[in-house]
Amino acid sequence: MGKVKASKVSSLKPKKKCCRSKTRCLRCPYVVAKMKKYEAAGVSGGELKKCLKKARAA
Repeated sequence: MGKVKASKVSSLKPKKKCCRSKTRCLRCPYVVAKMKKYEAAGVSGGELKKCLKKARAA
């Protein structure tokens, strides 16, 4: 999939089922939902990158 910007993750189409691996993939439904939530809250830039890292680690 290559490098994807943190701001673009919320617009990705999520997979049907989460794989729940240790580092979640970018298309995981959980990660996409979390990123949509953060963007709606007004988070942007470097903070959004940190939020993506946190969401994928959960």
